[in-house]
Amino acid sequence: MKIVIIEPLGITNDKVNEAIMPIKAEGHEVVYYETRTENVSELIERGTEAEIIIVANLPLRKDVIEKCTKLKMISVAFTGVDHIDTEFCKEKGITVCNAAGYSTNAVAELAFGLALSVLRNIPKCDAATRVEGTKAGLVGCELFGKKFGVVGTGAIGARVAEIAMAFGCEVLAYNRSVKPQLEAKGVKFVSLEELLKQSDIVSLHVPFNGTTAKLIGAEELGLMKETAILINTARGGVVDSEELARVLNEGKIAGAGIDVFEMEPPIPSSHPLINSKNTVVTPHVAFASQEALYTRAGIVVNNILRWEQGTPQNLIV
Repeated sequence: MKIVIIEPLGITNDKVNEAIMPIKAEGHEVVYYETRTENVSELIERGTEAEIIIVANLPLRKDVIEKCTKLKMISVAFTGVDHIDTEFCKEKGITVCNAAGYSTNAVAELAFGLALSVLRNIPKCDAATRVEGTKAGLVGCELFGKKFGVVGTGAIGARVAEIAMAFGCEVLAYNRSVKPQLEAKGVKFVSLEELLKQSDIVSLHVPFNGTTAKLIGAEELGLMKETAILINTARGGVVDSEELARVLNEGKIAGAGIDVFEMEPPIPSSHPLINSKNTVVTPHVAFASQEALYTRAGIVVNNILRWEQGTPQNLIV
């Protein structure tokens, strides 16, 4: 079977070779492309003979997938799959699996990196120190004792809740269903409205889909305290960026930490959140720790082996 890794996986070639050893041992041919392209013709050329494609966050839409006529499976080295045309894959009987859980710790830790950066003015303190400045005007706030709101309590949201409690926060959570194991640890499940009204920090951990698109818009932002901050390490589309920039610039909320946008980096300098007040931005890096990237390579390979054995895991369609 021909397996094509259609884009770089963010780890060294030695680590790639180590990760794919189990599928090569089964006699499969593996082709690894070390450059990223979004050119449709190039993607079709790369995937045209593939029976299995391994992809990270590169968009794979119908215009590419329909030309890969031998394709039977897509193993996604990512948690979210909104960049994959899953409906078309379902129509064509193409299996899609994701790499659920690979970046749980990485994303949760960056959420707190962003929260602390905003609360304690770390980027501004760094800039001031480099030009012989002082802490004047840069004294921030502690996490300890704050109300920390977690929107979405899947694996990442649950880990964020646990870390927030370790910081001494009171944790509020909103989710489609209550998680008794988190309640037992002291997490209080409330409505989204109540969470936004009460929380000092709101951290988003929901997938992007039809029900979460612009989940946080003008009305929701209007419920937040003026002293509150918003952290988004989920998907850019779950927040109305224009409205978030507006409330930040008007001082309606105190700050934001943003790792995800409506598009992948590079983010244009004209994007409203690049220029909004008290905003710390990172280039969609939450998932990308060295440990997480190697873990996901192992998961996507194992997805293929399990699928071949007739016991697929991490199944999306």
